[in-house]
Amino acid sequence: MAPISTSQIPFGRVLTAMVTPFTADGALDLDGAQRLATHLVDAGNDGLIINGTTGESPTTSDAEKDQLVRAVLDAVGDRAHVVAGIGTNDTQHSVELARAAERAGAHGLLAVTPYYNKPPQEGLYRHFTAIADSTGLPVMLYDIPGRSGVPIDTETIVRLADHPRIVANKDAKGDLGRASWAIARSGLAWYSGDDMLNLPLLSVGAIGFVSVVGHVVTPELRALIDAYTEGDVQKATEIHQKLLPVFTGMFRTQGVITTKAALALQGLPAGPLRLPLVELTEGETAQLKIDLAAGGVQL
Repeated sequence: MAPISTSQIPFGRVLTAMVTPFTADGALDLDGAQRLATHLVDAGNDGLIINGTTGESPTTSDAEKDQLVRAVLDAVGDRAHVVAGIGTNDTQHSVELARAAERAGAHGLLAVTPYYNKPPQEGLYRHFTAIADSTGLPVMLYDIPGRSGVPIDTETIVRLADHPRIVANKDAKGDLGRASWAIARSGLAWYSGDDMLNLPLLSVGAIGFVSVVGHVVTPELRALIDAYTEGDVQKATEIHQKLLPVFTGMFRTQGVITTKAALALQGLPAGPLRLPLVELTEGETAQLKIDLAAGGVQL
């Protein structure tokens, strides 16, 4: 086996998968994106994922994706990793997005498992390899079978880890046993992509988080991972338990919806959602306020 080196932290430890702010009429809000990115980095994020699922990438154009990466780089690119989501279910399209992100100056790429067309493992291997071959940027895989319909099998992860530019995996598989084996055998830098499992994944070898709740509790996530890496597991556990209402509340419905509502409650840039996503109801907003308050979030 090849255990992961604890010094292998290619994108930092705490990253937030950033929403894409829109103006009231639904246009891209580049000023809002820069203000939100600055706020998140000031709060303690080592990096930001731009144009991921939480960034409503299925409903933003290629031109908007490019503009957003460039705007965020201008705002925080000198002090945080800016990782561009380029994943689609069309390999050639993903390659084009990867090359565009490299031209824009992105520091890395996030490539999600192709969704809907349900490729076999060999198709996944060739898809991710084609992306990694297309630029000089480091690549983080994104394994989320609940959305894609197909998991990346451990054997495929191990094969992909041989590629010099595939350096990390964002794990939203929800399977600690599979994660344990994949971390041990692949040597990839492992990032939790499921906030409720942030602490458990650290215990089996993960080195950081790609978070949604980081929009509202980055300092707490930073304190949790710092405590854990310093050997104070009890303190890390206490922080984890304190955040349980936030983890639950932010995912009572689709995470982008609740995140934009939470940001609006804090007076931060977010704006409306693009269909098919819709705003929280009054009752759902009231419950979100209760959940966030129970986790210590100031509104």
